[in-house]
Amino acid sequence: MSEHADLGVDLIDQLSGSARSLLAAAVAESSLLSGRLEFFDLQKADLAQASYVQALQAAHEAHDSLLGAAALAHMAFAPAFSGDSSRAEESRDRVRAARAFARRADANDLVTAWLDAVEAEVETRFGDTRRALQLIHEAEQRLMDSDDVDTPAWFDWFSPERLAGFKGNTLMASGQGRESRETLEAALRTLPDNAVKQRSILLADLAATAVIENDPERACEHLSAALDQLGETWYATAMDRVKAVRQSLREWDSLPSVRDLDGRLYDWRTTVNSLVG
Repeated sequence: MSEHADLGVDLIDQLSGSARSLLAAAVAESSLLSGRLEFFDLQKADLAQASYVQALQAAHEAHDSLLGAAALAHMAFAPAFSGDSSRAEESRDRVRAARAFARRADANDLVTAWLDAVEAEVETRFGDTRRALQLIHEAEQRLMDSDDVDTPAWFDWFSPERLAGFKGNTLMASGQGRESRETLEAALRTLPDNAVKQRSILLADLAATAVIENDPERACEHLSAALDQLGETWYATAMDRVKAVRQSLREWDSLPSVRDLDGRLYDWRTTVNSLVG
């Protein structure tokens, strides 16, 4: 995918007019997808950053501010996921830039709601869950009013179910275990069958709510189901969440369900996948 985008970059300068704009837009879309795969699936943040910059540059050549907004918003994730609180303003600056580009493109409610969700994820990871929940509420209101008019075909990674996933995670981070569980369970029920990666995320987060509610057996059930999904489609971001929940089960290490979980978590396939990405 990244090689395809690189080839497109080399060809852009050889064209002019509408042909140049069309190719640049295709390069921007390919680079954006490459960045998503590199960041979320492979956890290679540096490669993802380069792909997002390439997507932004190509979007400029295509005069497509909406693609530019998408690239900038994705750039906000790396500092937010880094665990380094000193990078908070870096993330927030990228979100502000993305919103400016989106306004320039007259983005619809669906895209704007996604930007709300991205900012909510950033604020959650930097500890401001109150602000994050406010943003999620605003996104929910936008989705209620949205008719999906003028949503580009490449914008296929956001939906009400995915917003519910953001909300459940933020509720959990704020210590609202029951509310988080109810939100995540509702999202899981309505998630499309082909959303395998998102299902593994929701199951891992549901396991985390079970830990908050002191129910290690239910946590292990959800983690086992998440591993089933990861066996079908590997997703490094979800495996990180699975391992984080497993760490929170340490006081129940002697339970048979936890030991059985470890047997699955450290089988050949999962262990190799987690180490080589």
